[in-house]
Amino acid sequence: MKIIRNAAIAAVAAVALGAGAAKAQTFEFVAGSLGGGWYTMAAGLSAIVQEKVQGVTLRVVPGGGRDNPTRLQNNISQFGFGLDFLTQSATKGEDPYRARHDKIAHLGVGWSPTHFHLLRHTSGPTDMKSVFTQRGLRIGTVPVSSSDALVMFHAMRHYGVTADTIRQNGGRLVHASYADLVNAYIDGQVDYVWVALALPAAMVTEISQGRRAATLVPFDADLRNHLSSTYGLSQGPIPANFYQRLNHPEIPATTMDTVLLVSNSVPEQVVYNVLKTLVENRSRFGAIHVSMNAFNPSVAWRYSGAPLHPAAQRVYRELGFMN
Repeated sequence: MKIIRNAAIAAVAAVALGAGAAKAQTFEFVAGSLGGGWYTMAAGLSAIVQEKVQGVTLRVVPGGGRDNPTRLQNNISQFGFGLDFLTQSATKGEDPYRARHDKIAHLGVGWSPTHFHLLRHTSGPTDMKSVFTQRGLRIGTVPVSSSDALVMFHAMRHYGVTADTIRQNGGRLVHASYADLVNAYIDGQVDYVWVALALPAAMVTEISQGRRAATLVPFDADLRNHLSSTYGLSQGPIPANFYQRLNHPEIPATTMDTVLLVSNSVPEQVVYNVLKTLVENRSRFGAIHVSMNAFNPSVAWRYSGAPLHPAAQRVYRELGFMN
């Protein structure tokens, strides 16, 4: 009788295990480039979900600010990071997108404010316009599909400059990974580096500690205002001597912010469980990346560049952050 009872218990357990396995779901979380801040942040958030949300796994893959909304729109990925100004453009179907992205929603903004940095060598032009319009400009940024490069091209157009004119004036425009840009600058292959990274940017710190001196270029007010009014970007300073070895004053800069996006294909209860778990465990964000300390659920839901997911409305309302 005992053997039969044990066998019955084992059978029930096996059925339960099988049912649990059947319910287990894996979703793709598209982040940023390998080694970048977004990838680190996504991995940290996914680890919290793996630990706290039974039956749900978020598999992190590399991506980029421009292409991530389209991956979610096409259900290639189901969760992902987006940028405030590009997400707004995607939902409206404006440049650089060809059609309205109507199958995505947001789960909040403010997950990681990001500052644009323009690093320069310590001789030559010191203001933004003179940098971009000089002859023989040698500048590096990340691949063309990235938000970093997209905004740099917006800035160049503001000053009447294109990639072709840079080359025609004896300069060069290099696209490479963050790590390769560090080496290109230190080795003297480029004299300027344009990147968009959360503070503190590891690659900027690395350049500041290298053998080739560098400093930061302030963003002109007319450029900052142009990028804000035309493309929806924000503004904010890099505090004085934030990168101590660069010995810089407060740097006016263009900024953008990170939006957490989700495909409408994800079951609402899954979205609810994931977001509720993340918001309840936000005290752990700073250990993932210091920039995530900025996340504030009291205002995160207010972003208007994309629809707020119904599950997100429930989460923010139930936790007392949404009136």
